[in-house]
Amino acid sequence: MPDPAAAPHRPHTALAVGALAMGGFAIGTTEFVSMGLLPQMARGVGATIPATGHAISAYALGVVVGAPLVAFLGSGWPRRALLVGLMALFAVGNVATALVSSYDALLVARFVSGLPHGAFFGVASLVAAGLARPGRQGRAVAMVMLGLSVANVLGVPAATWLGQELGYRAAYWLVGALGLVTLALVLAFVPSLPGDSDAHWRRELGALAKPQVLLTVLTGAVGFGGMFAVYTYIVPTLTEVGGLPESAAPVFLLAFGLGMVVGTWLAGELAAWSVFRSLFIGGGGQGLLLLAFSLLAPTGWWTLPVVFGITATGSILVVNLQLRLMEVAGDAQTIGATMNHVALNIANALGAWLGGLVVAAGWGYRAPGLVGFGLSVLGLSVLVLSARLHLSERDERPAAPLGEPPSRPR
Repeated sequence: MPDPAAAPHRPHTALAVGALAMGGFAIGTTEFVSMGLLPQMARGVGATIPATGHAISAYALGVVVGAPLVAFLGSGWPRRALLVGLMALFAVGNVATALVSSYDALLVARFVSGLPHGAFFGVASLVAAGLARPGRQGRAVAMVMLGLSVANVLGVPAATWLGQELGYRAAYWLVGALGLVTLALVLAFVPSLPGDSDAHWRRELGALAKPQVLLTVLTGAVGFGGMFAVYTYIVPTLTEVGGLPESAAPVFLLAFGLGMVVGTWLAGELAAWSVFRSLFIGGGGQGLLLLAFSLLAPTGWWTLPVVFGITATGSILVVNLQLRLMEVAGDAQTIGATMNHVALNIANALGAWLGGLVVAAGWGYRAPGLVGFGLSVLGLSVLVLSARLHLSERDERPAAPLGEPPSRPR
């Protein structure tokens, strides 16, 4: 890879990264606001609440489909142009969500809204890392991801309130506008960067056959699923096990969001030390805290700092998974950067599904925490396999030290 010291100094790097973080804020807002507006959406399209919940699944499916598709087809495009196109598609999907009046059209609109999600974060991470000074690539990627975290503290509550007061369509008009603002900021502050002239879909697809890429994706898909096992059922756990009123739920959801913000910032600092070791810290810390949540659930308010810690450690895991994939993908940088969000959406579905299974089996609402602990252990086991493979490869040929961030991810 090119020497990062050879990269020209860019005086507007902070503004460029800020523009990319705004995109993360917009995407984070639309991803989670639907959960708080399901009753209004159900009434708006004449469907039941459980059926309308499939709109959330449609969005996740869009992420899973869109991330590798864009990586295969768009890896050779100029990166600013690709980011602009992704934000334009994002705005279209959310405006369509605000306009449609039928259930089937809603599902299609949410699917389209999800298509740019993973690809935007992947390409934005590559751009941010490429603009950063040597040794600060991890911090730059963390700043992009910070937009997603801040969305859970500010964007989602604000959009939810707006949707409840003015109708759910207003929330998606807002998100569509945020997409257009991001598009304008990217054009204004992100420099025109060439794509990879040697990129080809076969090369990008070939990255998925690399053992380290597969192991890293599996670490995220399994290890991060534990957080969603708890997050999905947090409200009934607090009320039925912890004895708290429903009015306590926003406080815990705020703790979730604040934990994401702090963890994302800390992830960037830890990445400058060691990406691989940070993965173990994030995954191991999250697993222990998920176990603690299950044990302390009956104590009510005492679980509040645990909830904060779960998302803080989880965010350390997420950011460093992003960096690790950018490192191990080799020349197939676009697919490597985007696959992290495919893994996280699989984790979302897996954690919620397994958490629901144990609750439905009669094990109670403390059981999802145990499921989360088990998923974390499995994720760490995959990470250990990845570490052993890395060490064996390093013994066979000269390589970068274990866990060091990439010299200059493209």
